[in-house]
Amino acid sequence: MNKTYDRWLLLIMVFLVGLGAIMIYSSTAVISPSSTKKVVSEFYYFKRHLLAVLVGVVAMAAAYRFSPDTIKKLALPLLIFSFLLLILVFIPGVGLSSGGARRWLKLWPSTFQPSELVKLSMVIFLAKYMSMPNYRTDSFVSFIKPIAVMAVFQLVFLKQPDFGAAVSLGIITLAMLFLSGMRLKYLLSLAALAIPVVVKLIQEPYRWKRVISFLNPWDDSQGSGFQLVQSLIALGSGGLRGVGLGESKQKLLFLPESHTDFIFSLIGEELGLIGAAVVIVLFLALLLRGISITNKAKDTFSYYLSFGLSMMIALQALINFFVVTGMIPTKGLPLPFISYGGSSLFINMSAVGILLNLSKGESGRRVIDRTKDMVVRKKALRAVYGSGR
Repeated sequence: MNKTYDRWLLLIMVFLVGLGAIMIYSSTAVISPSSTKKVVSEFYYFKRHLLAVLVGVVAMAAAYRFSPDTIKKLALPLLIFSFLLLILVFIPGVGLSSGGARRWLKLWPSTFQPSELVKLSMVIFLAKYMSMPNYRTDSFVSFIKPIAVMAVFQLVFLKQPDFGAAVSLGIITLAMLFLSGMRLKYLLSLAALAIPVVVKLIQEPYRWKRVISFLNPWDDSQGSGFQLVQSLIALGSGGLRGVGLGESKQKLLFLPESHTDFIFSLIGEELGLIGAAVVIVLFLALLLRGISITNKAKDTFSYYLSFGLSMMIALQALINFFVVTGMIPTKGLPLPFISYGGSSLFINMSAVGILLNLSKGESGRRVIDRTKDMVVRKKALRAVYGSGR
C-alpha cells in the first residue's frame, strides 16, 4: 500500500511561496519597479504574482498526477518542445528583448522564459537516459551523448545571451552523471576542456565588468558595482532582527531588482539575519526532503529524477544567495518560490508536484546503497575484461 505524499516538503514550499508574496508586496507597494513610465497601483505586482502562484498550483497539481512511467515517456518530447521554445525567442514579435538579451516569450498577460523549462526537461531526460539498461558508466559513448545534448542548449543560451542558465545546466548535468557513477576521468577531462572556453566567455566586456565589480564593487559604487554595493548595504542594515516588515530604505529606488533577483537582500534588510537564516534553513530542509525521497525511490528512474529535481531547486537558490552576498559575480537568477516572475515559479512548483508524487512510493522497492552497487558492477567488469580496464 502506497503511503501519502511528503507533507513536510509541501509545507516548506507553501511557506516559501507565502513569504515571497509578502516580500513582493513590500518591495513594490510604495515604489513601482516598472521599467515603463506608466502609473500602476500598489497591488499591481502583488496581484500579478498571485495569478502566477495560482497557475503554479495548477501546474503542481497536474504534475502530481503524472506517474513516473508517464513522465519517462514524456522525457524526449518535452526536451524537444523546450528546445523549440528556446528558439522562438529569436523570432521578432514572439520573443522579447530586455537589457540586451532575448530570453522571453510574449504570453498574455505575462511572459515566459524557456530556459527554466529546459532545466526541468534536461533533468527528466537524464533520469530516463541513465536508467536505461544499456547505459554504462565506464563507456565514453554513454558519457558523450548527454554532454552533446547539454552543449546544444548551452550554445543557444549563450546566443541569447544567458550565461547563468548555461552554467546552471552544466552543473546539473555533470552532477547527475557523477551520481550515476560515471568515470571521474571523463568528468575531469570535460572540466579541463571547459576552462579555456569559460575564460574566453568571461572576457566579453560586459561580463568582465561584472567580474571587476564583483572583486571590488566599491571602486565603482555608482557604476558597475552599484547593485552589489546596495545589496550589501541592505543586508548590513538589517542587523539581527531587521528594520521591520515594509520599512526597507533600499527598496526606495536604491536596490535594483529588489522584487526579483535581489529579493533576498530585501529579506535580510527587513527581517534581519534571523529572517535570512530561516529562508536558508528552509531551502536546506527542502533539499534534505528531496534527498530522503531519492533514498527511498522504488526504481532507478525515480532515484535519478528526485535527485535531479531537488538539486535543480537547491542549486538555483544557492547561486542566488552567493550573488546577493557578493560571493560570485552577478547573474540573473531568481530565488525559487520567492522572487517575482511566473516562469521560475511555474517550473519549480511543477518540480515539487513531481517530487510529491515520487514520495508516495516509499513502500516500493528501495534503491539501496548506490556506492556499493557501483563497486559490485566495477568488480564484475574487471572479472570479465581484466584488471587493465
